[in-house]
Amino acid sequence: MDGTDRRQFLRRVAVAASALSTGGLVACRDEVTGAAQASAPPAPPEASAPPASPVTPTPTPPAEAPVTDSILDTEALRGMPWPTPDPFLFCVHHVDGYPAGDDAQGPAASLSGRQIGQDFSGRDGWSMYHGQRVPGFPRHPHRGFETVTVARRGFIDHSDSMGATARYGGGDTQWMTAGAGIVHAEMFPLRDREQPNPVELFQIWLNLPQARKMVRPYFTMLWSGDIPTHRFLDAAGRATTVTTVAGALEGRLPPSPPPDSWGSNPEAELAIWTLELDAGASWTLPAASPGLSRWLYFYGGDSLQVGARTLDAGTRAALRSELATTLTAGARPASVLLLQGRPIGEPVAQYGPFVMNSQSEIQQAFADYRSTGFGGWPWPADDPVHAREQGRFALHPDGRRDVPG
Repeated sequence: MDGTDRRQFLRRVAVAASALSTGGLVACRDEVTGAAQASAPPAPPEASAPPASPVTPTPTPPAEAPVTDSILDTEALRGMPWPTPDPFLFCVHHVDGYPAGDDAQGPAASLSGRQIGQDFSGRDGWSMYHGQRVPGFPRHPHRGFETVTVARRGFIDHSDSMGATARYGGGDTQWMTAGAGIVHAEMFPLRDREQPNPVELFQIWLNLPQARKMVRPYFTMLWSGDIPTHRFLDAAGRATTVTTVAGALEGRLPPSPPPDSWGSNPEAELAIWTLELDAGASWTLPAASPGLSRWLYFYGGDSLQVGARTLDAGTRAALRSELATTLTAGARPASVLLLQGRPIGEPVAQYGPFVMNSQSEIQQAFADYRSTGFGGWPWPADDPVHAREQGRFALHPDGRRDVPG
């Protein structure tokens, strides 16, 4: 608690003490949730009842109508990253139409006019990001949170300071707990020499509670064949496909997240789902527990009816988690991302790739990274990629090799 917070806290204590001494009602502010809580002094002893007298009955107020609108609010999505609720920190949707690859698995196209090393231009439908020759993100550190990388199209080559490495794509997901600190690279090899190399991925940052921020780094692969995909048909035979990276649907569980993840806590009710609705298709998103953050990102299509409201493409909608909600696509197929989870409810201090609970912890993260490099970098380059012919695989820090089933 800093000096300002301490003064405010002592002022509230003084006000509360004064109100209690005079028999007043005290409105206390919950320090975590911000919810107003009323507390009152004990009721006085009952006095002798006065003689009965005629009393006009007070009309009973009508019962409040039940809440049926599941939408709490909406917001247009403008650029990246998308806004996210606690327990999420960050979400980007990369869509790049890369050309054919050259001998280095970089784009077989001129890089002239791009700010190499900081190319987020989207020029010609693609960016190099921080890549010099191969697009992607050369080595960089993380501490205090998790990355969930859903590779819908194309390939990602992963390398890290634990000595682990992988190639994944085509619907695979990598779930990585940075914990006390990890350095990794995420490169997008353009393997096809003759045809375009489209890449589409979501990267979602999920916070860790304070008790788990300094755990040992860990990553796991969720291969596409192990991630449940559900296909639902409405009364007209139109399909909705739901892919569940995290969170059960109709009793089917996806592969387990890392052991220290907020998603490993059943009470978190974490869900990361992608939804693809045929044109005109309807599907009902089932209710969950109350009090969850539940956000829909409608990013592809022309319109989406959510309950009684119709959203334009490029809209985020916050939903009441305790209500089931019917979704209906417009004249074109609709693409939707669902993020859901119970808020962690702790302070967040963030500076770039470090996410802690206080600014002093951020300063310590910088000091630790300067002194230890979070384990160093065992690879010969900052942007390593695997051989063109290498298929999907993962080599874990303990030497265990994992391939899709």
